[in-house]
Amino acid sequence: MFEHFRVFTILTVAALLNLAGCSSNPAPPEPNAGRYQQQQDSIPDRLPTLLEMTDPAPKAEPLSRGGNRPYQIFGQHYSPLANITVFQESGIASWYGNKFHGHLTSNGETYNMFAMTAAHKTLPLPSYVKVTNLDNGQSAIVRVNDRGPFHRDRIIDLSYSAASKIGMLQQGTARVQLELIKSPAMLAQDLANTKQQCYIQIFASTDNDKLSQLSAEVAQKLAVPTQIQAANGIFRLLVGPSKDKRQAHNWLAKLKANQYPGAYFFDSSSCT
Repeated sequence: MFEHFRVFTILTVAALLNLAGCSSNPAPPEPNAGRYQQQQDSIPDRLPTLLEMTDPAPKAEPLSRGGNRPYQIFGQHYSPLANITVFQESGIASWYGNKFHGHLTSNGETYNMFAMTAAHKTLPLPSYVKVTNLDNGQSAIVRVNDRGPFHRDRIIDLSYSAASKIGMLQQGTARVQLELIKSPAMLAQDLANTKQQCYIQIFASTDNDKLSQLSAEVAQKLAVPTQIQAANGIFRLLVGPSKDKRQAHNWLAKLKANQYPGAYFFDSSSCT
């Protein structure tokens, strides 16, 4: 993790490379030279909390306007895969910390080493990927919002929290497998489908285990489909989706009559 660099934006990198090319005695390109206060990356003074290592819930987001353009680093051309729906890759992961914390990512966001994020050379920005440590079986879901790492033997740079969750902090690198969970195109379709479906919320909690138990009880007792949605550390127990509005209203009446008087339509515009 101590030898790599981050890309600020594709335009910044291109400008630096052009300046290097105009010199009569061009020096090796040094993207982002002088931009960071630290010469070498370093380890934070604390471990991430359990909340900081919570997998993010994929959500529909627009593609980054600048982070998905073709770019060139050290003479190597990269073409981001903006519209893919299937992607798997195996290789070496590294992680980055203090040196880059608080600086902009290629997505135009501020890098937070305690968020569950990652950098990849070509995956869409943003997209969601499952990363599995092949040495210990531990896995995490990360939101890809940056470019890198630009080393031939590395395929992904994880945030400090993500690296901690899959047990690779001590080694610094790990053999991993990547699997695309959701790309922007897939998430947009999910959002469109969800808006046409009706869900009923029964309960919300930060305790996922409690909701999982309650979900099984409701599904068995009332013969309705249940699912749990996660967002920002909050877990919602939902009944649905229903096949039509009549069925949704029947389910809501059944729930209210069976110990769930606070049940309500999660998105009333889709159910009324």
